Amino acid sequence: MTGLIALLLILVATVGGFSWTRRYVRERLRFVDAIHRRTTPILAGVLAAVVATPLAWLLPFVGFGTAMLFGAAVAAGVLAGSRDVRRNDSGWLLKP
Repeated sequence: MTGLIALLLILVATVGGFSWTRRYVRERLRFVDAIHRRTTPILAGVLAAVVATPLAWLLPFVGFGTAMLFGAAVAAGVLAGSRDVRRNDSGWLLKP
């Protein structure tokens, strides 16, 4: 049962981190030129992983790997949001 809870928490952190970050970049950071740099997704992913590591350490079912997966999801969300802005894509899949 605890494995199922851990898997659910990992899934929520990964999908939530990606979709929230992509939507945030697409809607709020649309006019920020720095979001289109090559290093921005990497920096965002590292920062998210650093912030999530102590939180993952406190939770009983998740660990360091979950924090790294969350950081990778945030980096992918920043990259996808930046690509949506450049393509002027509305992001039909993640519309609220």
